[in-house]
Amino acid sequence: MKSIGTKIWRPQSLPPYWSTRGRIPREEAQLLKSRVKPIIEKVRAKQDAALIEYTRKFDKVSLDPEKLLVTARELKEAYRKVSEDQISAIKSIKQRVEAFEQRILDQMRFQLRQNGLRIETVTRPIESVGCYVPGGNAAYPSTAVMTVVPAKVAGVSRVVMCSPPTAKGTINPLTLVAADICKVHEVYKIGGAQAIAALAYGTESIKPVKKIVGPGNRYVTMAKILVSRDIAIDMPAGPSEILILADETANSRFIALDMISQAEHGPDSIAGLMTTSDELAEDVLKELERAVSSSKRSTTVLNALSNHGFLVICKTISEMVRLANDFAPEHLQIVTREPERIADKVTTAGLILIGPYSPVSASDYCYGTNHVLPTSGYSRIYSGLSVLDFVKRIGVVECSKDGLLALKNMARVVSEAENLPNHYAAIEGRFELEE
Repeated sequence: MKSIGTKIWRPQSLPPYWSTRGRIPREEAQLLKSRVKPIIEKVRAKQDAALIEYTRKFDKVSLDPEKLLVTARELKEAYRKVSEDQISAIKSIKQRVEAFEQRILDQMRFQLRQNGLRIETVTRPIESVGCYVPGGNAAYPSTAVMTVVPAKVAGVSRVVMCSPPTAKGTINPLTLVAADICKVHEVYKIGGAQAIAALAYGTESIKPVKKIVGPGNRYVTMAKILVSRDIAIDMPAGPSEILILADETANSRFIALDMISQAEHGPDSIAGLMTTSDELAEDVLKELERAVSSSKRSTTVLNALSNHGFLVICKTISEMVRLANDFAPEHLQIVTREPERIADKVTTAGLILIGPYSPVSASDYCYGTNHVLPTSGYSRIYSGLSVLDFVKRIGVVECSKDGLLALKNMARVVSEAENLPNHYAAIEGRFELEE
């Protein structure tokens, strides 16, 4: 096997994709848009017929409109094709995610009482959501859990899942079982941009939803961006990323394994290390060379590390933190002498993992945190998917007569400044009979 080609860089000269990752060149973006937009328009116009046509064209599967929806019989058959261990693992992931999301939701509900005034924040679920789960030749039951469970915790009354069919015209059985365990209301054997269009605008078989979430390839991402003019989406999605901050105390083999674990997502995945130790950087590079050749999915890993793998040697911890905040990674792993102090200074990351025994790969399944996270620098403005993406916050206010009287003069001053006299009149009028 050829050398992985991963380079060691210095802060003065960073990898060329450092600030451009995830950004499609203008010409390429226009070409992608020109391919996706007609798909969306055709689904809007021809509905189920367009879904059937594109499924035949892109997935090489012929389906009838009445077979787009996964049936109870197909769900039952899926259970026969998975193991008890797999079912148990999915249930455990669901329970962990559920507990964490419920805690988030509980923290959003609170009351403030002050001098005759009661302010309350309540949450109300979005009416319906569509969860996109990649599929086809791959299987991502964990993504079904990560997208569906927060919606269910939020109380969404209609949760729909779309996933591309296999060559046999079915969805991966474990993905179906995960959807059933999470109590998805409807599952459709549709993928790609056509699925996003169907969820956004509806067809004869698929009623439209209010919001679409979930990762996908560049066609799915472009479709989500295009329909976002009419319907809410979670965030743009790009290739998976890991950035590791480490000092001389870190284990070089652990770091190499973590970089490989993210590189196997695909050839566009980004895996990087920033360290203050020249020796650690050299050791990690040697570990990568050794481990990649014997790893499974070695071709995918090799391509990712060759194209988007990097090691940056910094002079100080502060320099590492500054560069990490500039990079805004999806996953940031901190393996240093005092990782908590560094974590406190991190302002941009989808997920921060602290210490040598918090590997990023476990976060994809086991911790209870969500693995649908902002990539390509979007952690500067987006958070990871959570129950908050499926609820609306509503303020509830109750003010007593004495409470309003205490606020009366404040309202007068501001309403006069803004030349909105009727604002104050609506308050003053409640006390005129007493004066």
